[in-house]
Parts: sequence; structure tokens; C-alpha cells
Amino acid sequence: MKLTLPTVLSFNGGYVDTVGYLSLQGLFTAHVTGNFVTIGAALVFGTSGIVAKLLALPVFCTVIIVTRLVSFYLPPRWPVLDTMLTLKLLLLLVAAILAIAMGSFANGDGAPAIILGMTLVSAMAIQNAVHRIHMGAAPPTTLMTGTTTQMMIDIADMIRGVPVAAGDAMRSRLRRMSVAVASFATGAAAGALLFHAIGSWCFVLPPGVALLARITAKSSLTAPTGPHSETT
Repeated sequence: MKLTLPTVLSFNGGYVDTVGYLSLQGLFTAHVTGNFVTIGAALVFGTSGIVAKLLALPVFCTVIIVTRLVSFYLPPRWPVLDTMLTLKLLLLLVAAILAIAMGSFANGDGAPAIILGMTLVSAMAIQNAVHRIHMGAAPPTTLMTGTTTQMMIDIADMIRGVPVAAGDAMRSRLRRMSVAVASFATGAAAGALLFHAIGSWCFVLPPGVALLARITAKSSLTAPTGPHSETT
């Protein structure tokens, strides 16, 4: 699997969403709209974590708005993409420290669980913003439903038969999307295994992967992008 920025981010997206779900009473930290489903389940079965699930979407939206606005006022010597990836790295580092210091989170509505959950949601909000602003042509790194749907559509069209040029484009897109899905799934599996094996210490990995993403971005992206290079 080629090490590219979307690949690294997809791994972290799957990993963080999984360990957040397992440790924080079913809280989705990257796929925040999934919390609407788990809120219903929590209400029916009387489980905890409703407050965090209710807060996830407004926190997610607020962080994206603030991140986008602040990015327009950064000094030119601070590249927007690198700054966003650095901020995400710092948030994941804080989350790791909080998770290890506060231990298990049996009560999803307790302050420790909410603080950790919203820190992770904020980090994943920045990752989503990075994708939309800087990697619009790449598959999403935190949600695979749309990617999988497009893959199946392309496969069906190729089975039916398409012109050579269209087929080449579909195969190229399928390769990119397959890598994204595989990376996300690998991250999710790794998150589940490490959570089972070492508990809250599993949160140590995401900051390391975020650092790798920052290094990968510096080495693979040669042209400046983002607000400082936008013309509209």
C-alpha cells in the first residue's frame, strides 16, 4: 500500500473512530452523524453517553468553521495545510494524555469522557476540513459509505461495458478508493485489537500517525494550496 497523505489519514480515521466508539460508550468521533443512531439506542436501553453524542455534531461544526476562518488570517510563513495537520496532531496528543491519565470511561456522561470525546471530535473535524479544502479529489478519509457506493457503481458499469477511456478512468478511481477503504479498515481493525490488548494506552498511536501524516504531506505536496493560494 503506497504511503500517501490520504492513505495515512484514512488509517487514522478508522483507528480513532473505532477506539473512540469502544472506549466512550459508543461515541463516533469521526463519523459524527452516526451518533444520531446511538442516541436512540442509548435512550431505549438506558445506557450512558447521550450528552457526548448530542454535543458531537455542534462541536464538530464549530471547529470546522473556526478552523476555516482562522486559516485565512495565518501569516504567509505558516502553510495552511501544515498548520491544520499540526493542530490535529496536538489535539490527538492531548487526547492520548487524557485517556491514559483518566483511565476507563464506564460513564459516558461523565466529565472525563465528554472532555476526551470532544477533543477527539475536534481533531477529526480538522481532518475532515483538511480533506475538503486540500484533497478534494481524494476519497474521504473518515467515512467509507460514499466511497464504497461509488466503487460498486464503477464495477457494475465496467461489467456492463464502457468505452476504453472511461474504463481507464474508472480503474484508476477504483485503485484510489480501494486503497482508502483498505487503509480505513486496517486502522479500524488495529484500533479494536489494541483497545482489547492495552486499553487506554491504545490512544498513543494516533498522534504518531498524525505526525507521519504531517511528514508525508511535506514530502508529497509540492504546490501550496488553501486560502493563501485561492483566487476566489
